[in-house]
Amino acid sequence: MPEPIPEEGLAPETLAVLRSWAGSGGPRATRAHVVLLAEEGLRDADIARRLGVSRQTVGSWRHRWQSAGLPGLDERPRTGRPATVDEAEVITRALLAPGGSGASRAIARDLGLSHATVASIRRRWQLPPDESPAPHVPTRPPLPGADIWVMGLYVDPLRAVLLTGTRPQAPRAAPAATVIGEDVLEGVDRALCTLRAAATTASGIEPDDPLTLLAYLTDAAEHHPDIALHAVVLWERGIASVAREHRTADTPVTFHELPARTTWRGFLRAMIALDSTSHPESSRRVYLDLVAALERHTQLPPAEPAHWLRENVAEHLRASRRSELPSHPPSFSGVNQIDLGSFNECVVIESVRLSGSITRGEIAHRTGLTQQSVSRIARSLLDRGILVEDAQRRATSGKPRTPVRLCGTAAHALGLHIDPELLTAVVIDLDGAIVCTCTRPVSADIDPGEFVAQVVALGHEALEKARGAVREDGLLGVGVAVPGPVDIASGTVLNPPLMTAWEDLPLLYLLKDHFPCRVLIEKDSLAAAAGERWIGRDRRARDFAYLYLGTGVGSGLYLNGDLYRGVSANAGEFGQLCAIALGRMASDGRPELLPECNPPVSVADFAARLGLRAAGDGGSTAAYRAVGRAAAAGDRAAVTAVREVARAVGGGALGLVDLLDIDLIVLGGPFFTDDVAEFYLDEISRAVNEFPTARRLRRVEVERSVLSAEAAAVGAASTLFHAAFTPRLRGRGQV
Repeated sequence: MPEPIPEEGLAPETLAVLRSWAGSGGPRATRAHVVLLAEEGLRDADIARRLGVSRQTVGSWRHRWQSAGLPGLDERPRTGRPATVDEAEVITRALLAPGGSGASRAIARDLGLSHATVASIRRRWQLPPDESPAPHVPTRPPLPGADIWVMGLYVDPLRAVLLTGTRPQAPRAAPAATVIGEDVLEGVDRALCTLRAAATTASGIEPDDPLTLLAYLTDAAEHHPDIALHAVVLWERGIASVAREHRTADTPVTFHELPARTTWRGFLRAMIALDSTSHPESSRRVYLDLVAALERHTQLPPAEPAHWLRENVAEHLRASRRSELPSHPPSFSGVNQIDLGSFNECVVIESVRLSGSITRGEIAHRTGLTQQSVSRIARSLLDRGILVEDAQRRATSGKPRTPVRLCGTAAHALGLHIDPELLTAVVIDLDGAIVCTCTRPVSADIDPGEFVAQVVALGHEALEKARGAVREDGLLGVGVAVPGPVDIASGTVLNPPLMTAWEDLPLLYLLKDHFPCRVLIEKDSLAAAAGERWIGRDRRARDFAYLYLGTGVGSGLYLNGDLYRGVSANAGEFGQLCAIALGRMASDGRPELLPECNPPVSVADFAARLGLRAAGDGGSTAAYRAVGRAAAAGDRAAVTAVREVARAVGGGALGLVDLLDIDLIVLGGPFFTDDVAEFYLDEISRAVNEFPTARRLRRVEVERSVLSAEAAAVGAASTLFHAAFTPRLRGRGQV
């Protein structure tokens, strides 16, 4: 039998355990609060009123405490269903369950609950099955509004606060690709538990500034002025704390307690799941940033507060930022007639596109479809104006064959390429022919708001120039090629290395405000590969790697009949391959940022060191082109400089060929000019054919791109065609 509890008060060790339980959430937190409040002299009725439980519950736990001490507050073994239900865990399962397993019966089976219990929880949170979420989150008091965002997180030795934002309207459903995985949830949980454990062991430590939380909340309100902010207290140490005092202070944020039947861990997971399934902006990248921020703080002293505040999204930008952007009336609306009803329609279109002009019989032979199916599909595509008939061909027997081809004017797309030095806009038709081109020089340090305004103005200028060639209902959409890395799910450009003024810019959503049609964002090298595939027709009807020579060198991969984007849609980072191939490592072990992988700068620098005076008045681009002209004229220093850069690029290309076992490398981009093309082709061809491990089994072709110098812009536009017409079984991450 445990010793009875002494009357003179709690031992320090026991008090520390009770306070730890009280801040942990869950059933033991309520029991610990009962004991701690009783030690303060409160009556059972007062304790029950404060904790929201019955007087019988308070009396029962006080009796068990008096008779058994701490062990008396633990759960006693029992059969049947769980004694307590974390409602937030049910909500998380319902939101994140893979196809079909989010039904109430499936969740009940997994958690050992009754179907009625799960259904009751879903009704209480207003998350019925098979409907878009418009939740009611039963915090105390409830969070107002159905559109709920996770905006930040604050942790110090005394408490943890989840910052949420709400708006009254119901959220739109997010694409399935943006759903947060269990690995992200576990990362947040692991980092928070580490911070919590460090704060528990560092008893007596107070934050350096008692108003640190208030300062954080004030900063959050300034950063997110157009959304109502709410601080949900995940845990607190002790009965009274600085966080509770702030609730009566003049703060721009309202405070809330956890729902009665949730733990802090379950509630946090549920809020992340709700945010990520409701908002494309709340992608894996946002929560991986949160995990990284928490993990960095685990290395700091326990007294140092950990805080994270997410970046703004386009809908919440300040009104002053929006007013800086020019207002343009809609120039074109998106097309509606191009609604492909089947995979087979895409197969037929792809066969026609690759051939240029082809008969129905030839389509049937190449695709394996029946003649009747091809005739039916071709008739439908002819009726919708996607195909047109060519002049009849004479046959050796029977009636003449009538070939079909793509109708170039059936659809158009606008492509925008964003580069640190030059903005490019092109309008192309379905055949890949350029209707018009517009360019505008920019500087890399331009303010993001002004930069977006110039992009919008250039896009509308190109559409206006193309107005006579493009039908009012003929614009398929806008494709945007940007330097990586880029968060495709949220449309956010993440700190491009050569664009110092950009930091997590929600470009996609800013542009959607100005173009009333579909807008796609793509990494520039991947966009160039998509354009090469679309316009190259049968010449690019196999796997290849596109090496894009721009302000930096990137690669775009076309593998197994589709663009290879990777998990985050950032496949093709090429510079590190070159560094590894050359054995160039920094002191901390990471591959160096090679100057050779920035051709417009490195070629001119190398040539200058070799004694060539290049014309540098126009910046790095002018200097690069001057060296290129000198190399084409036979200047030894210029030739050596260009070949040195080409050899570095060849080392990276060698790695690609060995890794992927491909037999085609395509070179293009604005700095793959006629003056230097032969030097790049020669050096890279030598590297990928003389040095690979399997060189006896294949010959790798290294070819010029079929695209013009506007490769990325043309590619960006063709991503719309690629997304609409390329036959593929759609999987995660595909457009």
